[in-house]
Amino acid sequence: MSLFLVNVLLALTWAAVTGSFSPANFAFGFVLAAVALWLIREGSGDRVYVIRLWRILALAGAFLLELVLSALRVARLALSPRLSLRPGIIAYPLTVTNDAGIALLANLITLTPGTLSVDVSEDRRTLFIHAVDARDVEGTIASIRSGFERRILEVFG
Repeated sequence: MSLFLVNVLLALTWAAVTGSFSPANFAFGFVLAAVALWLIREGSGDRVYVIRLWRILALAGAFLLELVLSALRVARLALSPRLSLRPGIIAYPLTVTNDAGIALLANLITLTPGTLSVDVSEDRRTLFIHAVDARDVEGTIASIRSGFERRILEVFG
C-alpha cells in the first residue's frame, strides 16, 4: 500500500475520531499523519515520502506567494496613469525534462497573472511564454528558474 494512501486513511481516521469532516480538520489530520509517518519512517519502507510531501507543500506555498505578488504587479501596471507595457514572447530554456514537470511548470506560469505559457518546442527544451511586460527578459528567466522550476525539480528529482 502506498504511503500516500496510508496518509489519507490516517487523516480520515482522525476526522472520524474527532467527529468533524471539515476540510480544515481533514488537512490538519493529513499533516498530523504525515508527521507520524515521518517519525516511523524506518519501519514504513519509504523514507522519501514525507520529504516529497514537504517539497510539494513548499511548491504550493511558493506558487501562492508568487500569485499574490504577480497580481499586485499587474494591478499596479493596469492602474498606472501612464500605461507603458512592453509585451513579448520569452524563450525560456527548460531544465525540467519529464512531461509532468514541463506541464506543471507551464500551468503554474499560466496561472500566474501577467504570464501565459504559449508553446513547448518540439525537442522539449524551450518553453515559450507571453509576458505582459517583457522589459527584463533575463530577470524573468532567472525568477522562474530559481522559483518554480527549482522547486519542481526538487519534487520530481
